[in-house]
Amino acid sequence: MSEGSANAAEAEAARWLRQAERDLEAGEHNREGGFHAVACFLAQQGAEKSLTAYLVARGAERVWGHALADLCEDAMALDASFDVIKSVALLLDKHFLGARYPSALPGGVPHDAYDDVDSQRALEIGRDVREFVLRRLAGEGERR
Repeated sequence: MSEGSANAAEAEAARWLRQAERDLEAGEHNREGGFHAVACFLAQQGAEKSLTAYLVARGAERVWGHALADLCEDAMALDASFDVIKSVALLLDKHFLGARYPSALPGGVPHDAYDDVDSQRALEIGRDVREFVLRRLAGEGERR
């Protein structure tokens, strides 16, 4: 990767990380307001955008998909240590649809199915994924 394209990739990754942080902050506000399903979805989004930032920073021109398990697999091709976070990150995948659409649940609506324990744990995982990515981008413990 040339220096110019590396700088462009870093700038684009920073944009993704900034939005990931905002999604996690918005998730916390929703949790505090009792909107636990929305908070869980935003936790998944924060983690997804964090992983996308890592892949973009490492030269991916396009990142496809929303599943954290798949994004971690893509990241593992660049840094095997992503297997550590994958086992936790994939717990957020169920919130991509389940926290938004009544059709993803067998009766009821997401708002009634999620509680504070769900949203607190989801946001914790989302923050863990973001911090993991930040450490990898800083070069801490990176294995290639």
